[in-house]
Amino acid sequence: MVLRTRWLFLVLTAMFVGAVGGAILAPQPAGAVSKEMIELQQQVGQLLQGQQDLRSAIDSNEATLRTLVQQSLDSINRFSGEMGSVQKVMQEVQANTGSRIDTMAQQTQGLSDNLQDVQARVGKLSQQLTDVQNLLQSLDAKISGGAPPTPAPGGAEPASSNLAPPAGLSSASADTLYQNALRDYNTGKYDLARQEFADYIKTFPSNDLASNAQFYLGEVSYAQGDYRGAIEAYDIVLMNYPNSFKLGASLLKKGLAELELGMKASGTRDLREVVRRFPNSDDAKRAQAKLRELGATPTTHTAPH
Repeated sequence: MVLRTRWLFLVLTAMFVGAVGGAILAPQPAGAVSKEMIELQQQVGQLLQGQQDLRSAIDSNEATLRTLVQQSLDSINRFSGEMGSVQKVMQEVQANTGSRIDTMAQQTQGLSDNLQDVQARVGKLSQQLTDVQNLLQSLDAKISGGAPPTPAPGGAEPASSNLAPPAGLSSASADTLYQNALRDYNTGKYDLARQEFADYIKTFPSNDLASNAQFYLGEVSYAQGDYRGAIEAYDIVLMNYPNSFKLGASLLKKGLAELELGMKASGTRDLREVVRRFPNSDDAKRAQAKLRELGATPTTHTAPH
């Protein structure tokens, strides 16, 4: 009984599965298949159209992007060209300005030296005039008093008959030699100027302008590119002439010469020393400008009063 029931269940199950499978595998009606095919074709057509529209949009955007990129490149190239022109103009202006500043500085320096020379001459003339006045007053007093001139020691001739020229009357040759040396330096005759300044120092070592002559020996070496020789000449001014008009200029040019030799530390130190010792001077202003060019901060200390 149990076996029959089991077999009957299996047969019914097989029949049910077969009916379902047949329904599934049975062909669809022709109308339903045709409708699905049409819908599928429509979907495929829509997909193809969407793909074409997307490709067209991509092509259009690519063309627009290429145009923008090309315009940007053209703008960059044009800007680079303009910047190159501006940079060239700035370099020319800087070169011309630097040359003019150097020329003006040299001319100003020459005028300053001429002024110092004039001041020295005026001082000498004033002293000579004072000496002559004192001599005349002495002679006048002796003549008015009726006293005979006092003989000089050792039985020499009286002072009135053998007067020594007042001190400084030989300064004419010193002034001529200095002016000739300065003129030759300003006109670029450096070798001749060097010899004349050296002769001036040798012949008139105690003259007021001897320190100026020593300074110009340094200037001649600097102009000829002999920066070590220039430093030596400037050091002589700084060490041997503590009251020279050229102390600030000598320290400034020494610092510049050291920079030319790549001695940045000592050059920067000397330029800062110019600012500290000679504030508000033209030499200090030039030192500050060079320090700014080097990216160094000028000292904020001031020289003691």
